[in-house]
Amino acid sequence: MSAFPNLAPTRVVAPAAATVRSAAAIRDMTYHLHPSSNLAVVQSEGPLVISRGEGVYVYDEGGRRYIEGMAGLWCAGLGFSEKRLAEAAHRQMLELPFYHSFSGKVPAISTELAEQLMGVAPAGLSRVFFANSGSEANDSAVKLVWYYNNALGRPAKKKIISRMRAYHGVTVASGSLTGLAFAHNDWDLPAPRVLHTSTPHYWRGAQPGESEEAYSERLAAELEALILAEGADTVGAFIAEPVMGAGGVIVPPAGYFERVQQVLARHDILFIADEVICGFGRTGQMFGSQTYGIRPDILTCAKMLTSGYQPMSAMMVTPRIFEALLRQSEKLGVFGHGFTYSGHPVPASVALETLAIYRERDIVGHVRAVAPVLQDGLRALADHPLVGEARGIGLIGALELVRDKRERASFDPKMGVGNRVVANAQRRGAIVRSLPGDIIAFSPPLIIEPHEIRELLDAVKGALDDTWAQTRSI
Repeated sequence: MSAFPNLAPTRVVAPAAATVRSAAAIRDMTYHLHPSSNLAVVQSEGPLVISRGEGVYVYDEGGRRYIEGMAGLWCAGLGFSEKRLAEAAHRQMLELPFYHSFSGKVPAISTELAEQLMGVAPAGLSRVFFANSGSEANDSAVKLVWYYNNALGRPAKKKIISRMRAYHGVTVASGSLTGLAFAHNDWDLPAPRVLHTSTPHYWRGAQPGESEEAYSERLAAELEALILAEGADTVGAFIAEPVMGAGGVIVPPAGYFERVQQVLARHDILFIADEVICGFGRTGQMFGSQTYGIRPDILTCAKMLTSGYQPMSAMMVTPRIFEALLRQSEKLGVFGHGFTYSGHPVPASVALETLAIYRERDIVGHVRAVAPVLQDGLRALADHPLVGEARGIGLIGALELVRDKRERASFDPKMGVGNRVVANAQRRGAIVRSLPGDIIAFSPPLIIEPHEIRELLDAVKGALDDTWAQTRSI
């Protein structure tokens, strides 16, 4: 039986009208193995083929426009038509299209990016390792915890504590850290050495009359009890997203990270901050760690590092960790970890230009300015009969759908209510995403303007109304 029985993935509800499949859709159905999809539905209904983008909008092959309420996959912070990023990639392709960072060599532009990242990173981080995706960055963080503790002569201190509903990727290691059923079921995960503690979802998890601070204290006590039960000398790290993304856009309750860090400090356990979604402005600060007072030993990031225009991720570490790696690699003769494309010059060039645009246009300031439009709009939708809770911060948010608002009772997953809302929103020209538990997620491009946020919310309001009518007839 799954360790997360209430998080079973639901079947995507296809549009009611018959779909006329294009030649491109048929080719896709014939040759493409889709990631993170219900393959049977893709085969029966075909994909939505997106052909171009402009600003916060994308267009399908028939020319129909959709406002992209998820920035693709939480990542296209600068939208879908930033020419400066395309020009940066082109320049770099002409100058040095590839070089590696193995054996003491490095593309010059990768060094420049490392320096720039250290200039915006949370205080206390000093070195950066490059990879190609958030999954790879988190996988690297797991290996680093093991290597670091071996270097310190603590070979037993290897377990990693994650959280239920966390999303940290889908490699063997990062998929084990993920606390969602779809990443475990029939994949023979989680692997050994990975543990999960409670989700910090106050609305769902708090006891009657329990304050946010008291709830945070209780969860920290649960974490400490798990550490003591396992043996603190066997636990190497704790990993957390500042705001949980694919697990439901769970915003931490007041005092949560302060209390968690106190527990970790007592037992000399590293804190890995997974900033793959929150990093580079999503929460209204450059990093979610800055929003919530997290002092990470290791920080991973990806997605908006290049605004999603090129695959690239990074793992940053403190001087204390780097010094241990330095000594151990001297002892062994090599730091035996890295990828062919670590610090690839083309995505490095795009990342540098992305950081320049964030700085020149004060994108983080823009997020803070427009965030109230999204957050107030989501909270207004909390009055809808389908919505149990509206939550979020900055330009990330969610609506959790319920069958009974007073009892906070969820729908039968087989009804696929969240997927109905997504399908109805798509018919109305908006792309949002349904997460496990009938949760509708929002993560628009950081450049979105107030009128575009209202357009997105209007489409979702209509989709909720459509779905309410459909569910009442079932």
